[in-house]
Amino acid sequence: MKLFYEDVNLQTFQAKKTDEGTDQQGRRYVVLDHTAFYPTGGGQPHDTGLLNQARVYDVEEIDGTIRHYIEGTDPLLETVHGEIDWVRRFDHMQQHAGQHILSAAFENNFNLKTVSFHLGEEVCSIDLETDHVSEEVLKMAEEQANELVLENRPIETKWVSQEELQQYPLRKEVAVAGNIRLVIIPEADYNGCGGTHPTSTGQVGTIKILHTEKQRGQTRIYFVCGKRVNRQLGEKHDVLQSLTAKMSAPQEKLADAADRLLNQNKQLEKTVEELKNQLLTFEADQYQDSLVKAVFTDRPVAELQKLAKMIVEGNEEKIVLFVNETDEKLQLICGRSADSETDMNQLIKSVLPLINGRGGGKPDFAQGGGEKLMSAESLLEAWVKQL
Repeated sequence: MKLFYEDVNLQTFQAKKTDEGTDQQGRRYVVLDHTAFYPTGGGQPHDTGLLNQARVYDVEEIDGTIRHYIEGTDPLLETVHGEIDWVRRFDHMQQHAGQHILSAAFENNFNLKTVSFHLGEEVCSIDLETDHVSEEVLKMAEEQANELVLENRPIETKWVSQEELQQYPLRKEVAVAGNIRLVIIPEADYNGCGGTHPTSTGQVGTIKILHTEKQRGQTRIYFVCGKRVNRQLGEKHDVLQSLTAKMSAPQEKLADAADRLLNQNKQLEKTVEELKNQLLTFEADQYQDSLVKAVFTDRPVAELQKLAKMIVEGNEEKIVLFVNETDEKLQLICGRSADSETDMNQLIKSVLPLINGRGGGKPDFAQGGGEKLMSAESLLEAWVKQL
């Protein structure tokens, strides 16, 4: 017997053990003659709690049998005392009922159907059958959902047959046949659902849409209900207070302060890049030999690529061989001026086997890397001999 359907507010119960065992993953489970533990299903996570002193960490329904997965190895008595983690259960009830209300608001007022629902540990989401929802529609749907919450309408459940379904304006087709459980918010939402919900909309507390994203031609709406709204508000308030202090700006002017800071940062990045280019140009001018060979330590590869190109560009009969040593590997970069006939792609491949390396490129420029099987100086010396 599923006691969570008989009394959704039941937090403790007595039951008899009818079976126990371990599944294919070696997880220990117990089966009871009746239970108040809700198993995972319908987008809603399972309950947790205690059977005597054993912690129930997962609940599944397999072939009509509810398995309670428990920790520990101590044997359970034939009669057990069950205790539901009520904070977790009521949170799930708030989120699930809030989803019904929010989905009904989108469909009843804007003809936007919900195609899927996910109840996560921190936030929930629904996927709407549309690739775009305007900010105005989001705001109106949220307001209408919360108005329904404040009306404190009853949330009713009813078991009906397939034939009796015709009497109700269902929001979507039911996926089961036979004995069907309806969750009803009068004149608002009629939906086949096997989850747990509070007995009135007022118990949902508040519904808050957080943000949206596109998802395979649909729109995913992220939201929270009940106590999760307070938690989100507290977290965001802490962040705002921290930013207010760090940016010396009141909350209402934080966006403007952030824009100014970002613009300043872009300008600084541009200035730094210009200065780096000037330094590289100066460094490139120092290499006058026709064969430029050098070893570096922890230089950014992109920087060495730019330096090598600066050295060979506009010069005659110029070849550059760079070896860069990092904590984990050796990196090679080579280039030549336009009038040189040396093939850089073949040249770099001639030494890569020495370090179990990989790489390549074009006749005028190539790069690669490999293991530190020798010193950077020895690798450069071997490389020069290939010329």
